[in-house]
Order: sequence, then structure tokens, then C-alpha cells
Amino acid sequence: MAKLPILIIEDEESITSFVAMYLEKEGFIVVSALTGAEGLRLASEKQPRVVILDLMLPDIDGFEICRRLRHDSEVPIIMLTARDAATDKVVGLELGADDYITKPFDPRELVARVKSILRRSEATIRGEPVTLAAGPVTIDSSRREITINGKEAKMTALEFDLLHYLMLNRGLALSRQQLLEQVWGYDFFGDTRTVDVHINQVRKKLGKAVKIETVRSIGYKLVCG
Repeated sequence: MAKLPILIIEDEESITSFVAMYLEKEGFIVVSALTGAEGLRLASEKQPRVVILDLMLPDIDGFEICRRLRHDSEVPIIMLTARDAATDKVVGLELGADDYITKPFDPRELVARVKSILRRSEATIRGEPVTLAAGPVTIDSSRREITINGKEAKMTALEFDLLHYLMLNRGLALSRQQLLEQVWGYDFFGDTRTVDVHINQVRKKLGKAVKIETVRSIGYKLVCG
């Protein structure tokens, strides 16, 4: 079976070539698009493993690209952009992006984050229960499926892993840094708002099925009943 590529949607060819060089050195196949429209076409045709997405594209806003990709796919998305406003970051994460890197950036960090996302999305959980349950919520780790009252709940790969980790540690207060290290899979030195945004997304999808409590000055814990 052919390997699936990493898709870069970026209108600056110099950046695309730079990023592609580092990814290819690590054995990845890379395809690229200079416009949003071309990126959407390649995403549909190539079914990439990860999408690296610039926000400032000449034709379609990167936020809209993210929205369209997330509507049809759970492919991990890393936003790569010169826009560093906190509101831009929050909007991107709320639209379903898995990560956000601001230019200028260290390409080695980008490669590390791509690898982390792939480890997370492709990992087979060992030494842990295949099925976890909390109230009406059930996680099947082998199928990577979440059901609420027997009905499948659609979550991104990152949301799945976040809820899975919370359920494995049900009732325990978990710090934001701990969640970043265990779920995102790398040491994160930036804004821990990334965790807050994804927790809110999971809360919305869970509704009243189970509760993720905010633990003041620490982080979060999942409770049931």
C-alpha cells in the first residue's frame, strides 16, 4: 500500500521547499499547494496523513480551509502562520486544528510536532483496557470510537485522545502541562490555552453525558455521576 503524504498548503514557495526538505529527510512524502483551492483538491485526492495549513492564502482564507477539511475529514491539521494574535489561535483551534505554529519557526520543531501527531493518531494502546466507560459514554480504543447512549459521537483524533486520557484518569486532577505532555506528546512552552480550547470542544460534544470539571489553578478532571 502506498504511503500517504503530508500536505502543505502554503503560498510562499520558499517556506514550502524549506519545510518539505526537513520532512523528506525524515522519510515523509510531501505534496504541496500554493492556493486553498488546490489544497482542498489535493486533500480530497491524496488523503494526506497530516495537513500543514497557512492562514493567509491568496484565494480562500485558511480558517475556511480548516472548516471545510474538518467537515469532511478528521485529518490532523497544523496551522502555520505569521498571525500570532491569541484570537486567531483560538479560532483556529475551535475550527478543529490540532496545533498552531507561528512564523518564524524552527523546522525541527515542526517535524517533531508532525511526528507527535502521527504517533498519537496511529498508536495502538497497550496495557490499557480496550473499552472504557463513564456513565453513558463508552470509548472503544481498538476502533477509536466514542459512543454516548449507544450513538456514535464524532470527535477529531485529538479530541478522542484527550477524552481517552481523561477517562483513564477519571477523578484525578490533571494539570494543563500534564495534558499537553501526555496527549499532545511534546513539551509545549507556549500558551496553555490550547488545552482550554480543546476541553471546551469536548465538553460541547459530550453535552451532559459526563462532566469535565475545571480545577482552579491546576487544570481539569473528568467526573461521572
